[in-house]
Amino acid sequence: MKPHETGKRYDAIASWWNSNQDATSSGVRYLERALGYCTYRRNALDVGCGGGRLIDMMTRAGFAVTGIDVSQQMLRHARERHPSLTFVHADICEWQPPARYDLIVAWDSTFHLPHATQQPVLEKLCGALADGGVLLFTGASVDGEITGEMHGETFYYSSLGTVEYLRILQAAGCHCLLVERDQYPELHTVVIAIKADR
Repeated sequence: MKPHETGKRYDAIASWWNSNQDATSSGVRYLERALGYCTYRRNALDVGCGGGRLIDMMTRAGFAVTGIDVSQQMLRHARERHPSLTFVHADICEWQPPARYDLIVAWDSTFHLPHATQQPVLEKLCGALADGGVLLFTGASVDGEITGEMHGETFYYSSLGTVEYLRILQAAGCHCLLVERDQYPELHTVVIAIKADR
């Protein structure tokens, strides 16, 4: 499934998604962990920001946050919630980061990307980190592709698996700080990494 197709599916469920996600704490404790590793708190990037649910935590921590999402309706919710911030409607596979970031968050977003784009996008995100910058993302602990249903819409998911993610991070100059299967026995996996200071 192409990212723009995923965006259309999220457009269709955006109001439902945001009303339900606002009531959850999904990702909060891991973002708190990631924030604790941040030496600098200048620019942050929220990849697949959705309605901007996690952005409040980043702004309270002192970051100037940019959100990017492939769903226009998700971004409409994000702009309503954070009217003073910058939001970009784009496919992360094609978008080129205009800056370096002290924090990049991709919570439950890049796992929707086509399998063949997983490595180049992760390399792109690592390359967009400032020295000492922290990356928080989610995937699955195994290599593969699946589809699933959510609120009447079909969504695609892919992952390279934990071992391959760690190899890519190391090759990109990032050190892994945390790997955890947070929804065991489900395969959902959280990774926090930091860009080595030069």
